[in-house]
Amino acid sequence: MNEFRSGFVSFVGRPNVGKSTLTNALVGEKIAITSSKPQTTRRAIRGIVNTTDAQIILVDTPGLHRPRTLLGQRLNNLVENTLGQVDVIGFCVPANEKIGPGDNFINEQVGEYRRAKFVALVTKSETVSRDALAQQLVAISALRNWDAVIPVSAVSGEQLEELKAVLGSLLPKSNALYPTDMATEESLEDRVCELIREASLEGSREELPHSLAVTIDEMGPRPDSNIFDIHANLWVERDSQKAIIIGKGGSRLKEIGMEARAEIEKLIGSKVMLKIHVKVAPDWQRDPKQLGRLGM
Repeated sequence: MNEFRSGFVSFVGRPNVGKSTLTNALVGEKIAITSSKPQTTRRAIRGIVNTTDAQIILVDTPGLHRPRTLLGQRLNNLVENTLGQVDVIGFCVPANEKIGPGDNFINEQVGEYRRAKFVALVTKSETVSRDALAQQLVAISALRNWDAVIPVSAVSGEQLEELKAVLGSLLPKSNALYPTDMATEESLEDRVCELIREASLEGSREELPHSLAVTIDEMGPRPDSNIFDIHANLWVERDSQKAIIIGKGGSRLKEIGMEARAEIEKLIGSKVMLKIHVKVAPDWQRDPKQLGRLGM
């Protein structure tokens, strides 16, 4: 009989290689928001995967990058602190893109975290032929001596069970660290904020993704009703960005509200009345006090 194992795993890789999507697929529900915009993830979000002989705690971190703002530096610090404590690092490279300088940079960076075991993951395996997938597996295998190399698809579910088994086997022997019916340690308020930010990201201009933050003034079920009320603030750095988010006649803000509300209703399981106010906090990414107020 196998001894039970439990520990922490973090996926690393360039933006848009599928780290958050893979986290959600393994957990079985939406824990981390996803977007085509880089640096979507801002916190070490923990998703919990329970198998018969292991508890895998997935820490979905921001991507490693060369920072240009105080926020960027704090995100890098968060990644470094997280990677220094996890048991397994999963290095993600998509099947449909050649290994490039960004991958090599991250591979060099994570090599400093010697306490962790290393797994290479070729993500988005459903997007290429078997021959192309084999070539990518050979290419990633050449980067270092991995503890395992696995092709996976978060979309089709291919190899996800195998990945769970491999990750579990590499964790230290330990009792479960979280209740087995728990999917994440993220609070409901944090998850609501992230879903609003996710809806705001798509369709936004290049400078906007990094300038968006969300806070909640109040939220809770309406008395004697099945309606859940949420009053949120969507923060930007400049008046021009506020105009973009609101859109002509409020059209863009209405779209954001509709998209966010649909996802929040799935999460909460009841009808949601969502009110979003767009506010300006000048250059908040570079201001320590503003970052603190916005929970960064």
